[in-house]
Amino acid sequence: MNEILHSKIVGSGEKHLLVLHGLFGQLDNWNTLGKYFGEEFTTHLIDLRNHGRSFHNEDSSLKAMTQDIVNYMDTNHIEKAHLLGHSLGGRIVIDFAMQYQDRLDHLIVADMAPKAYQPHHNTIFKALKSVNFEEIASRKDVENIFEQYIPEVGVRQFLMKNVYHAENGQYAFRFNLSSLDKYYQELIGSELLKGVFNGPTLFLGGANSNYILAEDEIMIKERFPNAEIKKIANAGHWLHAENPKDFVTEVVNFLLDK
Repeated sequence: MNEILHSKIVGSGEKHLLVLHGLFGQLDNWNTLGKYFGEEFTTHLIDLRNHGRSFHNEDSSLKAMTQDIVNYMDTNHIEKAHLLGHSLGGRIVIDFAMQYQDRLDHLIVADMAPKAYQPHHNTIFKALKSVNFEEIASRKDVENIFEQYIPEVGVRQFLMKNVYHAENGQYAFRFNLSSLDKYYQELIGSELLKGVFNGPTLFLGGANSNYILAEDEIMIKERFPNAEIKKIANAGHWLHAENPKDFVTEVVNFLLDK
């Protein structure tokens, strides 16, 4: 029997919207935006495998993560849905689009291009691996370790949201660090699956982010002929958190106007 992803379902609209977070994220990051989306759609905020409150598994491959979405839709009797994915979630919905066009209505990819990336989370992995929870007495102890490696306050706060009190009485990370570390190169560096998605597609990039470059437009249009490419002002990679108003406006208008 397949294990099913943990989710929070908001709203009761006629159409379903599935929202997938990025690497080291969790559905809680989308709670506020989910309320807005829920006004128009039955919105599913989803924890990816090895993240949040979803199951842990040694396999963190893109293939497994994409199949998880299919299993989730089947279990919830969703024949067709809008998909919104940010960062790693964006890569998963891209792979989904290459394989399951008939089950995808509108596609929204947030700050991720359909290409392989060079490793760029090395420092974060080093910081995470430096935490020995057997020696951790408080959340502040974890923060102090992060400060040695990660200068960005926002990144440290984002990671700290994953620190919780486990059943054994110790603190722990909600994500499965060993599995994500093992599959990291595949998650960010895999070549794209072959295929074309002709449905309505929106690529939303942060104006201050370098994840979607001008030269990526050719690649996007080859795989997604009907794609729109827009930038969210005053926002970097975490565009939905840095400029949520404009992000929600673009997403909802796109989904309702088509």
